[in-house]
Amino acid sequence: METQGEWKAWLMLVTAVLVSCGVVWGLARAVGLPIQYNLRNVVVRWRSSIATVLGIGAVVAVFVVLRAVARGIEANSGNTGDPVNVLIVRKGSQAESGSLVSRDQFQTLRFFEEIQRNEQGEPMASAEVMLVVNAPRRDGTGEANTLLRGVTPRGVDLRSQVRLTGGRWFEPGKREVVTAQRLAQRFDGFEIGGTIKAGPTQLRVVGQMEAGGSAFDSEVWMDADEARAIFDRDQYSSILVRPRDEESMAVLIGRVDADPRLSLRAERETEYYAKQTMTAKPIKVVAGLLGVAMSVGAVFAAMNTMYASVASRTREVGTLRVLGYSRTAVVICFLIEGACLSTLGGILGCAVARSTDGFSTGTLDFQSFAESVFQFRVTPDLMGMGLLFAVGIGVIGSLLPAIRAARIPVIAALKSI
Repeated sequence: METQGEWKAWLMLVTAVLVSCGVVWGLARAVGLPIQYNLRNVVVRWRSSIATVLGIGAVVAVFVVLRAVARGIEANSGNTGDPVNVLIVRKGSQAESGSLVSRDQFQTLRFFEEIQRNEQGEPMASAEVMLVVNAPRRDGTGEANTLLRGVTPRGVDLRSQVRLTGGRWFEPGKREVVTAQRLAQRFDGFEIGGTIKAGPTQLRVVGQMEAGGSAFDSEVWMDADEARAIFDRDQYSSILVRPRDEESMAVLIGRVDADPRLSLRAERETEYYAKQTMTAKPIKVVAGLLGVAMSVGAVFAAMNTMYASVASRTREVGTLRVLGYSRTAVVICFLIEGACLSTLGGILGCAVARSTDGFSTGTLDFQSFAESVFQFRVTPDLMGMGLLFAVGIGVIGSLLPAIRAARIPVIAALKSI
């Protein structure tokens, strides 16, 4: 079910489309030309119109899809974590995978009075280790790195996003793991009953989990101390704790950061994952560069269509001038036609892009160098950007041909064949 925020975004998109149509209609009425005149010309020259619409539609589709990829990666990290948890890593490290926390540091931290206790009186704290294992893809296209997270007993309790969807949770000491459903769809051996090779050790999959589209959907979980033993790791990667309340959280974060003996950094878990969007930045850059390059080609395509329209309607333009329409009216007439064609192309491109919404794929996470699974997110604001992008292409591509049409001398226009 869509949230209230998504409904508002859809309402804004529809409003923007209606306002744009109202502006076009207003311009047509301002110069005294019926809008049917412009629409008729688009239909009469249907071959060139279709070519222009398809060209602009392709540009808009690529523009929106690339941004949807970046949006999906950002949402993957931004949707991860619990705001009541605090994540602790080594100072100077940018990610858990590059952090080291000793067992002594964990034993010191877990008994801080700011940390919440469960019903058994145990601290709500989990020492965790991040490792990378290589796994074969199901489609036979090779292998890729995947993240393996070792968690201590409280780690599962601290993550409300994660739920078991099949099988059972792992038992320490039995070489058992639980895999994310999305990973099981992409990698061989990640299904329940399968085996994952971790060095010389075979890990048996006993369960599958789902994490609501968060970063945990790209991980395999097992017991932290068992993972350290298998990979010969003496230290953990991070510590996850749950303070008693907001006041305790502020005190705990300040206490950890200020203690020179620990040399650790603490921050709210959601804030930590919100910063882990480095993978999306290169895609945004590519989307911008490719958008600029393709938009230049689309502008020339629209310009070519409008120049051809001007050449075939020279006498028609002269007739409009004789009937009393100004040069400004002629310019606006051609701009409206360009805007109509580009809007149709924009709608087509957005429809194609929208069909990819929710498509699941993976990309390399530049923080951990493991595969991160995410979904395309074609949101209403992205489609609104695509429509504006399309209209901009149409207006810019129509401007020079429109000015040329307005400058044709009336007598010369009437004499043309």
